[in-house]
Amino acid sequence: MDGFTFPHFPPTKSFAQFALFRQVENAAQLRKRIIEASTMEGEKGESEREAVNFAFIEAKLITSRLHLQTAIHQAILAFTQDALKTKYVHSEILFALNPTNNITEAIRRYGVSDTTTDMIVVRVGDVALPPSNAQELMKDVVIGHIVPFSELEEITDWAAIKKYYKLNSEPAIKALKGAEERTAIDKIVVSTVAMKSVMQ
Repeated sequence: MDGFTFPHFPPTKSFAQFALFRQVENAAQLRKRIIEASTMEGEKGESEREAVNFAFIEAKLITSRLHLQTAIHQAILAFTQDALKTKYVHSEILFALNPTNNITEAIRRYGVSDTTTDMIVVRVGDVALPPSNAQELMKDVVIGHIVPFSELEEITDWAAIKKYYKLNSEPAIKALKGAEERTAIDKIVVSTVAMKSVMQ
């Protein structure tokens, strides 16, 4: 388990805990569960929505820890300012990650899909929630192995990221190779996420 603390936000909205899951076995069932929970009524619906009250992120589209942190910050900022473009702070993280303002596209690209095998799970909430509790809540819904976040380096699909951010024809990117190219892409992606709310 890992986390980001944003002390300039209210205590109940200032802590984001996250874990990188690999070899996820129940992505299709989880996606179905999330969709069904959104339409359930009554106490059962509330209970089920709370059980899946996370951001489930396609890990291959995350370039770095800073990329994730920036998207979470933007989502919490919108949350505290009553400026969410989506219904919940966790879906707002997916929206922040997507380079366009299309919410459906953001959820389809960055959210869990039937074929997801590597997933980042994020819980935004109170600083009082112990990491061990958050981890158990995540493991209750995701069948997979929690691994060190450093393994993201093995997962990131740089070709897909270049496609989504329309970087394949950028001369500055085409001139770079290997680690230099990845560093440049990461900087562009992080800057795009950070500027998204300003550009809207």
